[in-house]
Amino acid sequence: MASLEQLVTVLKAAGEGTRLRLLALLADGDHSVKDLTEILKQSQPRVSRHLKLLADAGLIERNAEGAWAYYGLAQDGDAGALAQWLISRVDAADIERARDIERQQKVRGAQQAQASQYFAKVAGSWDLLKTLHVPEEAVETAVVAALDGRQVETLIDLGTGTGRMLEVLQNSYKRGIGIDSSREMLTVARSRLASAGINHAQVRLGDIGDVDLTAGPADVIVVHQVLHYFDDPGRMLAQARRLLKPGGEMVIVDFAPHELEFLRSEHAHRRLGLSQSQMSGWAAAAGLGVESVREFPSQSTDRGLTVCLWRLSDKT
Repeated sequence: MASLEQLVTVLKAAGEGTRLRLLALLADGDHSVKDLTEILKQSQPRVSRHLKLLADAGLIERNAEGAWAYYGLAQDGDAGALAQWLISRVDAADIERARDIERQQKVRGAQQAQASQYFAKVAGSWDLLKTLHVPEEAVETAVVAALDGRQVETLIDLGTGTGRMLEVLQNSYKRGIGIDSSREMLTVARSRLASAGINHAQVRLGDIGDVDLTAGPADVIVVHQVLHYFDDPGRMLAQARRLLKPGGEMVIVDFAPHELEFLRSEHAHRRLGLSQSQMSGWAAAAGLGVESVREFPSQSTDRGLTVCLWRLSDKT
């Protein structure tokens, strides 16, 4: 239970038009200050002040990542519960709310277009690029081991890229589906799957931020080095969860938190790694539990990236 003073602080923070709009936007997923200024059409200092008041009241959480910071709704506590209650009563047809949603979709569309341009540019050399900063062989061995030698009925690889995971796990599924939004990547994937004689896997064009449920349900979903390309990995995880069979599993591979800003400017990364606490929170919100975590430190002293492998399971 909260004290009267605490409740008054929370109510004052939430009881303002712009701040309520911010809460509603963050209910749709994490956003950076830059995103929110574009959506609200307000100055960065003003938006930052509103966000600070909301964070101080415990209504939202701030995660700093290098030069950027991302905000999301508080997942725990009385303030977080109150935020959810308030948002559930906001009319989506309200003029300001509808305008915010439209601008939010445009911002996300622009981010996806930027990523697609990057993927089209590097499609042919994608696997080589990954080896520059990831202990790929060890990670791939661990991904195979995560399935415990089983052969599942259906495996879906979200953000399949060049289809490498479908190739690595070819003995672990009877039917494999790779989904990606880059036509150039899928061209490479189809070629390499055909060359490897893997005829029980297919790739298809699709938006993993708005999954096509006809692709599932899957016994296992793999999300390999994908989540850091999205401003809101938790939203992507929740989308992926919709494709999972009851009792199914996910294998997530991504970077641990780091400070290599050039990956944003030169390689279209949106998040500078994912922390263990973030993954646990996102998983719980999606009805998943973290079964295990493995870390693979970089072998390169100049870049220093660590790769993490999470095994998640359905807890509903």
